[in-house]
Amino acid sequence: MSIFSRKSDTVVDTAPEAVFDAATTAVDDISGDYTIDASHSRIGFSARHAMVTTVRGAFKEFEGTAHIDAANPAASSVSLTITTASIDTGSADRDGHLVSADFFDAEVNPTITFRSTAVEKVDADTWAITGDLTIKGTSRPVTIAFDETGSAQDPFGNLRVGFEGSTAINRKDWGLTWNAALETGGVLVSEKIKLEFDVSAIKNA
Repeated sequence: MSIFSRKSDTVVDTAPEAVFDAATTAVDDISGDYTIDASHSRIGFSARHAMVTTVRGAFKEFEGTAHIDAANPAASSVSLTITTASIDTGSADRDGHLVSADFFDAEVNPTITFRSTAVEKVDADTWAITGDLTIKGTSRPVTIAFDETGSAQDPFGNLRVGFEGSTAINRKDWGLTWNAALETGGVLVSEKIKLEFDVSAIKNA
């Protein structure tokens, strides 16, 4: 029998909890005002390229704040500002195209913003945050599901909370319509984009 057709009896568990150390919980009530620690956070995205692979990237410069009210989640709020030209996909040519007028037109639209309009606690660890996402001068509502990933007191005396979230959008809804047809069918860049958020926030003193 060919080794390429042999089935393995070994199952590898690739779930996040099997890869990382267990999360910590420093406080039961995370209510308070927080500032996002950009150096330990990531705002990323992924898109299909040429209908065959996934290209990933991230914005390297951003700032944001959050007010968390665990007792009354509806009183919570989030504000985020991203520097458009800080986009990084690992390719200078591609990044240059993305900040051009074909896509983000970063000179005219230097920032991307998100301002929450509603916050809901879905279950013990999940928050649904709805807000206005503004890209290239167009504002449209999106809802992002965030999971609490823990809280910790770091060596510098900061109380940190962590959240991970994602959502999918259609870039055409924000006027990002550039594309190229493929001879084999389909297009060069997918219309649907996945947004990904890994957030570490520090409680304000």
